[in-house]
Amino acid sequence: MTATARRELGAVVGGAVLAGALALIAGGGAWVGYTVERPAPLPPIEGTLSGADAAPLVPASGLVLLAAAVAVLAVRGWARLVLGVLVAAAGGVLTRSGLGALVTGVEPGDVGGWVGEVTVGGVTAWPVVAVLAGVLAVAVGVLVVLRGRTWPAMGRRYERATDPATGHTSATAPARPETDEDRAQAAWKALDRGEDPTA
Repeated sequence: MTATARRELGAVVGGAVLAGALALIAGGGAWVGYTVERPAPLPPIEGTLSGADAAPLVPASGLVLLAAAVAVLAVRGWARLVLGVLVAAAGGVLTRSGLGALVTGVEPGDVGGWVGEVTVGGVTAWPVVAVLAGVLAVAVGVLVVLRGRTWPAMGRRYERATDPATGHTSATAPARPETDEDRAQAAWKALDRGEDPTA
């Protein structure tokens, strides 16, 4: 394991956390203002539409990226490759959602079921933050796919033991030699069951 591999892994974890945090922050920000003109004598209603309302996949992608930042440390091999593709896909969703709001704007139908004429104002800078988070996530995902196999992973002690003869995983832990304490515990357990351990 080289220092370069550790730096790359640290950069990926940091990049995924940053992209996820930016996506969640952008999803909570006000993306567009709106005004609903209602029939007289009712006053108009003014409000803002958050990123979660205008593009619901933005905060969802942020949560996926935060989970991937932790998962990249725990998995290895083909699972890390799949994780890289998932991170890149979440980045693509973020980029598309942000660009969609910037290019086409937000439709009046997205505001809700108000009775009256809905006027949607200009889009704020939060979709740009979502696009930046998406571009960062795509870069992180590509780096995981291309270089993830060379990075360190968690130890194998958390995995199930595999029988070399059959290749199947065992539900039980490998046996260890019995100690004096184990024998003493077994004798007490036998007494608890009502058995005579000396017989």
